[in-house]
Amino acid sequence: MVTFIQFVITGLRLGSVYALIALGYTMVYGIIKLINFAHGDFIMVGGYSLFFLIPVFMGLGLPGWLAVVPACIICACVGMLVELLAYRPVRKKGNKLTSLITAIAMSFVLENLAQAIPAIGPDPKIPYTLFSASISIGGVSVSSATIITIVVSAVIMVALYFFTQKSRIGRAMRCVSEDKEAAILMGVNVNHTIIITFGIGAGLAAVAALMYIAQYPKVFTTMGATLGIYAFVAAVLGGIGSLPGAMLGGLLIGMVQSLTNTYISSSMSDTFVYLVLIVVLLIRPAGVLGKNVGEKV
Repeated sequence: MVTFIQFVITGLRLGSVYALIALGYTMVYGIIKLINFAHGDFIMVGGYSLFFLIPVFMGLGLPGWLAVVPACIICACVGMLVELLAYRPVRKKGNKLTSLITAIAMSFVLENLAQAIPAIGPDPKIPYTLFSASISIGGVSVSSATIITIVVSAVIMVALYFFTQKSRIGRAMRCVSEDKEAAILMGVNVNHTIIITFGIGAGLAAVAALMYIAQYPKVFTTMGATLGIYAFVAAVLGGIGSLPGAMLGGLLIGMVQSLTNTYISSSMSDTFVYLVLIVVLLIRPAGVLGKNVGEKV
C-alpha cells in the first residue's frame, strides 16, 4: 500500500510539471493552430534564468523561489520575440508546413545560441536546491517540492481557465481561436492577441522550470527537448486546444511513467506512454477532452 501511494504521489508530481508545459502548447495551438516545438526550449531559458537569478535573490536576503518572477518576464520576452521575428513573418507568407518547420528550426536556434554563450556552454549546471524539506506520514515520504508543484499547477490551471473565460484578453483569445476572420471584423487585434498568448505560455514555462529543477537540480541546454516531447504528448492525449485537457493529459502521462517505473521497468516507461497515447487516439482521435470538428468540403 505504501508503494502504491508513493507511486501516485510521484505520478502527480511529474504530471503537474508536464501539465504546466502542456498548457503553453495548447494555448498556442488553440489560437493559431501551430505546434510550437520551440516551447520546450523556453523551459531551458527559464532554467538558466533561475540558475543565475537565484543566487542574486538569496544574496539579497530574499527567498530563492522569488527569482521565478523575473524568470517569467525573461521567458515571456523570449516567447514574444520568437513570435514577432520568426512565426509572424512565416504566417503571413507561408503555410502550416512552413510554420511547423520554422518552429523546429527555432528550437535548434535557441539551444545552439545558449551553448554559444560563454557563461552557459554545453556542460550542465547545478542550481541551488530549493524546497528540500520533506515530511513522512505512515512510511510515505513527501517532499515540499512535490506538494508545491501539485498545488501551483492546480492554482495556475484554475487561474488560467478563469482568465480565458472572464477577462477581455481571454475572450479575445477565444474569439481568435474560434474564427480569426470574424474576430478581425469584430475589432479584435489578432496580432496583439497572439503575441500575448505566446508571452503567457512562455512565462508558464519558467514556472515549470522552477518546479522541475526543485526536484531534479540540473540545468542543461537540451533539457527542454525531452520535457517538451512529454508535454506535447500530454497536450495531444488530453485534447490539444483544451486547457483542462492539457492538465489531464499531463497528469495521465505522469501516472503512466510512475506506474511503469515502480512496477515494471524504468526502461519501458516511454514505451507505455506512447502505447497509451495510441490507444486513446484510436478510441478518441481528438483526445480525452478534445472536440471532433467536422471539416467543411
